[in-house]
Amino acid sequence: MEKFFETLSREVAENDSISNDMFKKFNVKRGLRNEDGSGVLVGLTEISSVMGYTKYDEEVVPVEGRLFYRGYDVNDLVNSDAPLQGKHAMFEETAYLLLAGKLPNNEELTFFQKLLASHRELPKNFVRDQLSTFRTPDIMNALARSVLTLYSSDKNPDDISLDNLLRQSVDLVAKVPSIVAYAYRVYLEAFKRKSLIIHKSNPEYTTAENFLSLIRDNGEFTETEATVLDTALVLHADHGGGNNSTFAARVVTSSGTDTYSAIAASLGSLKGPLHGGANLFVMKMMDDIKANVKDWTDKEQLRAYILEILNGEAGNGSGKVYGFGHAVYTLSDPRAKILKKYAQQLAQEKKRNDEFALYAALEAVVPEAFAEFKGGGKVVAPNVDFYSGFVYDCMDIPREVYTPLFAMARMAGWVSHRIEEILVQKRIMRPAYKNVTTMKQYIPISSR
Repeated sequence: MEKFFETLSREVAENDSISNDMFKKFNVKRGLRNEDGSGVLVGLTEISSVMGYTKYDEEVVPVEGRLFYRGYDVNDLVNSDAPLQGKHAMFEETAYLLLAGKLPNNEELTFFQKLLASHRELPKNFVRDQLSTFRTPDIMNALARSVLTLYSSDKNPDDISLDNLLRQSVDLVAKVPSIVAYAYRVYLEAFKRKSLIIHKSNPEYTTAENFLSLIRDNGEFTETEATVLDTALVLHADHGGGNNSTFAARVVTSSGTDTYSAIAASLGSLKGPLHGGANLFVMKMMDDIKANVKDWTDKEQLRAYILEILNGEAGNGSGKVYGFGHAVYTLSDPRAKILKKYAQQLAQEKKRNDEFALYAALEAVVPEAFAEFKGGGKVVAPNVDFYSGFVYDCMDIPREVYTPLFAMARMAGWVSHRIEEILVQKRIMRPAYKNVTTMKQYIPISSR
């Protein structure tokens, strides 16, 4: 058996190889990217926009990054200049905005909060039959499988009328945080030999508050923790129609399939280390830097080690400095700026100022090392993943739920884009792939 797969592997490698010259010859937009790195325009959306550069005479000019939801700057939605205390239900307000296209008034927001709270409960015996029976150490795997299972408890799963889509959307935005929390509790019991503790949802809590209460043994959290998590959920709620997981939702939706299948596709995309799994790689990289750089305050030591990482001589050998650079943002990622401020506040509260100083030092060192290594004038800045893991770690949020937490937030964006795809685009996506193999004469099996 092993020998067969070795042979098969060799044959696949030999027969699935297309040279870079072929891509250039046929002007293929690899990764749906133009030569200047910008995305190929494949659709229109009113849900969100990402701004990281402008074009003058077809030349890409870097600018400070900005993120808009339905035309509103995300900095305004999280009131980033205000103190942490006193903010409340920002994610619920944002989810309503993404779905409805307008900001809710007090009455609408209150009703929407209650509606989400009423949909948090999972189907009867779901934790036992779904999460406990099919145990996995990967919460994203458990979440994707659970979303597909929800199809069977939906009395009208394939109906793509607007009313039904909205019902399913609200249900998923409400239920996914519960699934993530309970999948984590099962993970602790199954793989960490901890007692299985299942808390009930509190209808008076916001999404952020309820999630924290479900993953904590004692169900307790601070106001600061709830506000920071609420903010993080807003920052991750959407990121334009072209990000990989949202594009996956739109591609699959365009076939006319059901909501659960489309969202499962998005979850599969987000699970990838080049997308939603990136903050875990940042934390692993930071663990490695802390262990191998003796003086965290010495920028020359840091720069030298970053160059080793870029050369593939340190870290995980990939040559990547995780948490830096972005497909759209150039000079800055607005989400990273907001999370950096909260990271500093949490570091002071948790007595982890030395670690925050390391992050801040790398923010200056990495672009310099990158410029020396690559040459040229490409600018790299911290992206949202650089600080998000540290923020979560300061709040004692376990690493196992970092990417699922991203999915909880992005659910609001995914379902909104799915609805827009159905109402506006109305055409199955079918990009072209040119076949570049040579034609062959069929040989009967007796002669091979």
